Amino acid sequence: MEIHYTTIMSKNTRHTVARLKPAGAGTDKPPRKCPAANSRQQKTAAAKLEPPPAAKKKKTRKPAALQVGPISRVKQPAKPTRGSAALSTPLKPWTPAEVREAFVRFRKANPEPKGELEHLNPYTLLVAVVLSAQATDAGINKATRALFAIADTPAKMLALGEEKVRDYIKTIGLYRTKARNIIALSEKLLAEFDGEVPHSRAGIESLPGAGRKTANVVLNMAFGEHTMAVDTHVFRVANRTGMAPGKTPLEVELRLERVIPNQFMLHAHHWLILHGRYTCLARSPRCAVCLINDLCRWPEKTMEGTRS
Repeated sequence: MEIHYTTIMSKNTRHTVARLKPAGAGTDKPPRKCPAANSRQQKTAAAKLEPPPAAKKKKTRKPAALQVGPISRVKQPAKPTRGSAALSTPLKPWTPAEVREAFVRFRKANPEPKGELEHLNPYTLLVAVVLSAQATDAGINKATRALFAIADTPAKMLALGEEKVRDYIKTIGLYRTKARNIIALSEKLLAEFDGEVPHSRAGIESLPGAGRKTANVVLNMAFGEHTMAVDTHVFRVANRTGMAPGKTPLEVELRLERVIPNQFMLHAHHWLILHGRYTCLARSPRCAVCLINDLCRWPEKTMEGTRS
């Protein structure tokens, strides 16, 4: 048995490893290399070739944001404001006798109520009502007097043209859109209705800019039909007094048609509009001079100076 010595070189150390060699083994063969030494040398060489790893940035933790949960508030019961149209507490319904009595008083005070929109014929009435959306009757009348003097038919309105119509009604809110609707409805009247205002709700509502309220006003004022046009005044009076409460204009309209006797329906919407415009005001209702103060269900009404 022969002893062979192998010197292993590393980066920082130098040492000799003794290895036994079986007897009779030839000396012509190169000595076997130690696997452990080869492994260390390979790792050392690879380490020299590889670039140094980038220094890792130390993550800094941000301070946790203060978590604030939603603040729970105790809801207070809604208190109806003075002059509000719809009340949270249901009012005692009117009896048929009370409804009749209310309109008897309205008729006695104003036997022939008239609408305040100035017009010359069904067509100009239609135009005036379309223009009256989100505007006052006084403002509409001021703008349409000169317009209707030169354009009181669909054909004349088309000849005038949209640009000139705008000039006449520019003092009215949304005048550009309304001028476009007036020209469009005039074209449709000539194309589909021989230039005449249709006598049906569906026909009127098919016209540009015309809705249910417009149809009700035109059918009532131009053709004498028993329709109920619900504007902001009628809606307020019906809800505040408790005569026909409802959450939407359509609901109020249908309830008023059910409770008002047919003999009063021709002028009913005019009486209610005028009552809301001049007596049952939105902010400061004039309860002292109200014709139906004693019948009204509004809990905030005042009884001073009521009618005898």
